[in-house]
Amino acid sequence: MTFEKAKVLKAVEKFLSQGKINAAIKEYRQIIEHDDDDLTALNMLGDLLARSGEKEEAITCFSRIAEHYREQEFTLKAIAMYRKIEKLKPRDPDIANKLADLYAAQGLVVDARAQYLVVADVHTRKGENKQSLQVLHKIADLDPNNTEIRLKLAEGYLKESMPAEAVNAFIEAGKRFLENGAFEKSLDAYSKATKLSAHNKPALKGVLSAHTALGTAEDAAELLEKAVAEGPDDPELLSMLAQAYIDAEDPAGAERATTLLMSQDASNYRRYIEVARVYLKLGQQNETARILGNIIEPMLAGREENDLLDLVNELLARDPEHVASLRLLSRIHWWQRDMEKLRATLERLAESAEAAGLVEDERYALTQLVRLAPDEPRYRERLNLIGGFLEEASEGTSMAEDPTLAPVPSFESFAMGETATEAEVADTSSEFEWNSVADDAVYDSNASFADLNETEVNSDGRIESASKIKRISDPVSTDPSVREFAFGDEEIAHATTDKLETADKANAPSPQSMMRQELESVDFYITQGYSDIARETLDLLERQFGADPEIDSRRKKLEETQKPEATAAPDHSGAHAAGGIDSGLAEIFEEFRVEAEGEHAASNEDYETHYNMATAYKEMDLLDEAIREFQTAAGLTGSADGTARYFQCCNMLGHCFLQKGMPRAAVLWFKKGLETPGRSPEELKALQYELGSAYDELGDVTRAIEVFTEVYGLDVGYRDVADKLRDLQSRRAAQKLKKGK
Repeated sequence: MTFEKAKVLKAVEKFLSQGKINAAIKEYRQIIEHDDDDLTALNMLGDLLARSGEKEEAITCFSRIAEHYREQEFTLKAIAMYRKIEKLKPRDPDIANKLADLYAAQGLVVDARAQYLVVADVHTRKGENKQSLQVLHKIADLDPNNTEIRLKLAEGYLKESMPAEAVNAFIEAGKRFLENGAFEKSLDAYSKATKLSAHNKPALKGVLSAHTALGTAEDAAELLEKAVAEGPDDPELLSMLAQAYIDAEDPAGAERATTLLMSQDASNYRRYIEVARVYLKLGQQNETARILGNIIEPMLAGREENDLLDLVNELLARDPEHVASLRLLSRIHWWQRDMEKLRATLERLAESAEAAGLVEDERYALTQLVRLAPDEPRYRERLNLIGGFLEEASEGTSMAEDPTLAPVPSFESFAMGETATEAEVADTSSEFEWNSVADDAVYDSNASFADLNETEVNSDGRIESASKIKRISDPVSTDPSVREFAFGDEEIAHATTDKLETADKANAPSPQSMMRQELESVDFYITQGYSDIARETLDLLERQFGADPEIDSRRKKLEETQKPEATAAPDHSGAHAAGGIDSGLAEIFEEFRVEAEGEHAASNEDYETHYNMATAYKEMDLLDEAIREFQTAAGLTGSADGTARYFQCCNMLGHCFLQKGMPRAAVLWFKKGLETPGRSPEELKALQYELGSAYDELGDVTRAIEVFTEVYGLDVGYRDVADKLRDLQSRRAAQKLKKGK
């Protein structure tokens, strides 16, 4: 037989109207058997099973839906379903852990912490301290700035013989202390980590950073020397050691460590730049030039001449006649093929060498000048006076006789547009003798720094900001065909009295059913903490129906809920210890608990998160949860905060209460929304319409007519206000006729 879903749903509706829950459950099971993707039916089945006491099967239904939403990354809807499961199975560690992860993903730190505490408490009572610590670590991750708690966790790990976890906790604590400028505490935390794991790289880096911040980088170098001695082939350790000596301003140690690093990987030649800077900072210009001379060729080959040029210029700013620096500068200009600057630098080099009595350096400069400008007699004349062309030490032949050294290109050849390839540059680089520094030379370094031009690098990046504005507005439907009406009692006097009375009797609920419905609403108000609404509703019921035992019982219940509860102080001293928990761990657990309770009392959660959560609940017809979240969101804002947020909450709360069949509560929130300042006429008109609908639901025809008349006066074509007014006027006329009769 063919399965007809529509027919089954009609049967479900019939059974539910008759209160036959088990029969409705049977029909819903049919739907799920034929369509297991019908989440709405599955949710309804779960609700009915829960009402009939079949909790486990209800949980199975809700779990399927929750897992579906979680896998699809509908986090808010997944939370909503797990909340339903939590009500059926409170303090279940598996459910609490899933809820905690979802809350954390959504940024609801307070709720996540509360759920993780449930999980940790279960482990603690079972004596499962390691598992409890792992959960507490998750709680600590929710608040990364709570460093002291992380230290206590590390100590807890140590007591539970979990050294790897303790190391990570100490490292994380050290990192946070360092970021907050607590360098002593940072060093202490990192040092504890290195004692547990001597070669832990993050811990060693942290020790170096903390020592550097404290101005004691030499102590970090001492520790790293021991680590390098045990692992001499570890480039990361060598790099840290070199950095430690640089931070300690020990250029000799830094050079030694960098040389070891270079033996592992020659591409680390740039580390010598930092070594050179330290030498320069200490005023050791010859050592600075020597280091730069060692790396000039790979740096030029890597097109890093600008970095070299900065340092060489800084050297010459201190001593404009520093011969070794001038030789480096001439090499750079040759690489750049800037013949004009090259010639000027070589002339400076020749003059400085002559003044310093450095004959070989002068011969070197003049030899290059003769090759660069062979028609200039003064270079050759001076060169002949001091011994002629400079001969290469290795070969014993003059540079002029070396066939591998091609003549220096003239400046004019470059001006004509000739461009050398990298290979050609490499081939012609031997044209000069580039032994940059004379090791035995001693130079005067008394000159002061000169001001250097700084190049400012401008970014074309652009900072963009976007504001995300959410607003809720009811769709406005205007029908130009709607004509104006003048509504008065006399205009409907032609209606047949018998028909009106018949319709009135058919539609009007009995006084007993009306009172029962309102009392159910009062029960909800009391359980949800809406004491003001509950009290007001009871007063109205008593005026309308007179004294009644049911009303009195609700008043008594309301008074009991408002009495201050005498709660016994929890005994934390022995409860956890019975489960085998260490006293230090108990302290951590209690600190988390106290912090969580304090945050629940004064939460500053994000408004948007709660509002979106409430919207998800409403879409799933979880109205109690939606109301709770909308009220939380409303509490995080206010009518005078200058935005539409509070107004939105009032609107949505009114709709939720109407959907629950609680028009009196809806009236309360719609009126609060209308009192919100700064709202536009359209917003107020839409909410006024909703208020009129709430009064209509409440059966207060007079007030409904008053409110709808105001809307009609503002916009005769707004939605179906004309039809509503006509209907309300007819009903009021019928009521008057009935009373008159």
